Amino acid sequence: MGHLGSATAPVDISKKKAEERLAAAQERLLRLRLLLGGQIGEKEIGPPLCVLFEGWDASGKGGAIKRLVSMIDPRHVRVSQFAAPTYDEKRHHFLQRFWSVLPGNGGMTVLDRSWYGRVLVERVEGFATTEQWKRAYDEIVEFERTLTAEGMILVKFWMHVSPEEQLRRFESRKNDPLRSWKLTDEDWRNREKRPQYEAAIEDMIERTDRPRARWKVVPGDSKPYARLAVAEHVCHVLETRLKKRGYDLGPADQLGNPHP
Repeated sequence: MGHLGSATAPVDISKKKAEERLAAAQERLLRLRLLLGGQIGEKEIGPPLCVLFEGWDASGKGGAIKRLVSMIDPRHVRVSQFAAPTYDEKRHHFLQRFWSVLPGNGGMTVLDRSWYGRVLVERVEGFATTEQWKRAYDEIVEFERTLTAEGMILVKFWMHVSPEEQLRRFESRKNDPLRSWKLTDEDWRNREKRPQYEAAIEDMIERTDRPRARWKVVPGDSKPYARLAVAEHVCHVLETRLKKRGYDLGPADQLGNPHP
């Protein structure tokens, strides 16, 4: 079945229940973010938090990110989006352009696409040589090992959506003048190469899923569920890692850890 197989099953949750769980998770995350930033609790800054999103076109990355950070003060989180590297960026090692946005101690960064482009779009579209993208798995694992060894809490999401739901969203965007800018010719071309991308995704997860840099595959056909699943998982990882480091989370412990 592979890593993506379990993400295709229908999610049985009402929109109202999903919104209630999302609101609870957003409140949990707000408290945890203030704790990391040294605003509450012992008022000492904690480890950096980096939340990374990859996913199919129209899989709901933007909507999930919006809900994830909606209750956090904009001064306390950085959201960075990455597209194709520029001419100048291509003159450097592919990881170079990501260093400047990574969070320091007490900081939080959300990445809308990331260094995994090397083993996804660059692999499938031929923008990287076979030798380059095959070498990149080990480079990425070592890069993430370096970051997490220094204390970073790294959360990685693959936002999964079925081809049928993706097509429905493409058509919806095409017919909406305020959202049609989101749909490009490249999106349609990528859709035609779905089997190649699925193979690349499976390899990516298999080769870069590590104890301190785990992948979370989120079923995205239901947007309400996907958004709450993201928020709850970030809370779960944060609470688990902070407890292991000896943090007293106080009342947050009583909020529970629903883990989708």
